[in-house]
Order: sequence, then structure tokens, then C-alpha cells
Amino acid sequence: MAIGTIISLFTGGMGLDLGFEAEGFEVRISVEKDPWAVDTIKENRKCIEVIPRDIHQVTTDEILEKAGLDIGDVTVLIGASPCEPFSTAGRRMSMQDNRAGTVGEFIRVICEVRPQFFIYEQVPGFVRAAKRHISFYERVKKREEDLHPDERLGSAFTEIMSQFEATGYSLNYTPGHPEYSMLNAADYGVPQKRKRFILIGSRDGIPVNFPPKTHCDPKFIESSQINLKPWVTLREAFEGLDDPDPEYLNFSQSWGKFIAYIPQGGCWRNLPEALQKEALGGAYDYEGSKLKGGRTGFLRRLAWDKPSPTVVARPNTKASCLCHPDFDRPLSVKEYARIQGFPDDWVFKGPLLSRYQIIGQATPIALAQAIARVISQKLGSNNAGNKLEITKEIIVV
Repeated sequence: MAIGTIISLFTGGMGLDLGFEAEGFEVRISVEKDPWAVDTIKENRKCIEVIPRDIHQVTTDEILEKAGLDIGDVTVLIGASPCEPFSTAGRRMSMQDNRAGTVGEFIRVICEVRPQFFIYEQVPGFVRAAKRHISFYERVKKREEDLHPDERLGSAFTEIMSQFEATGYSLNYTPGHPEYSMLNAADYGVPQKRKRFILIGSRDGIPVNFPPKTHCDPKFIESSQINLKPWVTLREAFEGLDDPDPEYLNFSQSWGKFIAYIPQGGCWRNLPEALQKEALGGAYDYEGSKLKGGRTGFLRRLAWDKPSPTVVARPNTKASCLCHPDFDRPLSVKEYARIQGFPDDWVFKGPLLSRYQIIGQATPIALAQAIARVISQKLGSNNAGNKLEITKEIIVV
């Protein structure tokens, strides 16, 4: 018997959902507009009702009716709305991006469904989002006091947080300190350094604490008495993986040739200096500014004995390259899925790029499970017999 019910918005590949399932929750309904994500949900969870439309077009009455629930009956509302408006990997148009409105839709469903709890996830750039986007180059030319209030970093975030507060839910958020709400997936047994803003809301007036960390950077373990496990490495993540004919996107011929020069754990800075300008092209720092010391995602090769960097929607771009430690190719689809914690038999539908996107945009399952566990404890249910066995590949931390 399930310990609680889930309504899932912006479900994607079901990363958040699988974490909650592993703790004994039942996903009653999913709202997801991406056709390939919808097919992925239906392929793996045929019993879950899916509404395959944009959340703007879906009423709360329809969600509750198809979930077989009434207002106030839902245990947890979960969702990670599209990150592109706030992600540093995108154009960062913030509230000027139509997809930013999905945050408001999530809040609308909170107010109309009245779940016991809600979980909202976003990329770190969310907390610095301005209501009116201006380019980095425009911003650095102005003093802070010369910026319009809507152009100031964090102005959109402040407004959105005021809307969350207006729901009447108790939030595990410290005003003025969004950094306290950033969780690193590697700290919860995920073989990936992936920071995300997590907001937990509670209807009963008592905030829910974040799950305690179970892992940390090995260098801190060696220098202190911290009773935590070391971060899970890429080598550990891929142990036993059966991927004899890996599927992957190819690197561009124009810059892929430079990958052979990059050692494990390295990036473009490991290239011979004579090749750096050619390899980076327009991203090369011609004027010797501070930019030349960064951009470590360019032409990056992973290391076996460290966690992966954040997996992105495409591992084969020059700026967000995720090259295999040994082979001159991007990580394969199955390798991507292992890093995120998906079961090896989980089926991702669609063309190759779509499958990468579904996996890369998901919440790591071990992180989701850690969050689900504190909700379970809040409910007063620690009965291990209620937990659902997903597969052995889900990391239980």
C-alpha cells in the first residue's frame, strides 16, 4: 500500500517520480507536453494516467478527476518547470521567455489542489534571474544603481518567491539566502556534481528540513572527522554496465579532432598553446582578459575517479562537452542514464537527441529519493514494507 499520492507536473523522464516511488509513494497522474517524454512515461509506467498537454491548457479539475482525488487529498505535488529561461546553458531570457510562465502555473496548481506538500526544482540561475533580461556586456557597463529595478539580478526570483509565500505554505527557504536552498546531487550519492534550487512547501505550518547529506568531497573526509561517504565516482557509476554498442551523438569534425589531445579530467586548457585559438574559435580570449582562465566546460574530458559534471541536454557541444574518459566520443545514452540513476532497463523514446534531453533534464533519482524520504518521515511513515522496489540500479543512500 502506498504511503501517499503524487501529482507530477513537467514530468519528463520521471526522475523525481522514481525517487518518490522508491520511498513508497504512488504517482497518480502526470502532466507533460513533450511527445517523446510522454511516450517514455507510457512505455515504462502504463498504469499512470498522462495528460499530454501544456500545463497552461490543463485545469485543476481535470487533473484531480483523472487522478481520482479531491482538493486537499494529494500528498505531494512535484515538478521541475522548464529550466531554459534561467539556465546558464541557454539564452537566459528569464521572464521574457514564455516558458518562465510555467512557474506561475505550478503555483496556480498548489493553490487549487492544496496538497500536503510540494516540491519545486530549478537550476541555480533561477535565483539570479532578472525580470528584464539584458546581456552580460550591457550589465557590466552599468553601475548597480543605474540599472532599472527590473534589470537587477534576482528581481524575478524575488517576485516569484513572494508568489510562493502567498500560497500560505511554510517554505524551507531563508529569505535573502537562496544559497541555503541549493542541493548538490553528489552529496546524496549521485555520481554527478549537479546543484539545484529545491523548494519544499508544507501545508501544516511546519517547514520540512532538507535531507542530511550522506556523501561529500573526499578531500574533506581526509582532513576532518566527517562521518560521510566519499562522492560516488564515474567508475563506480558505470560498474557492470552492459553497453557493447553505445549510442551517442558525434562531435563536430571542426573541433572534435582536438579531443585526442585532452587528458582525463582536462579541457581546452590542456591543448598545446598553438592549438587553443583554433580549437575555441570565437570563444577564444584575444585580449588576455580574465575569461581565459575559465570556460572549463569547453572540450572537456571526464575523469574516472571523480563524479561527472552536470549532465546537460547535449554532451557533444564545444561549450558543454562530456567526453568519455577513455574514448574520443561523448558519453553514450546508457552512460548518461546511469549517471542520473535510471534503471538499466528504463526505455527512453524518441530520436537520439531527444533521449539525451529527457535524461539530462531529469532530477537525479537518488537526490529525489532523499527528498522523498524526509517527506515520508514527516508523514510519520518509516515502514520499510511500504517501499516499492524499482530496480537494484537505483542508488539507495
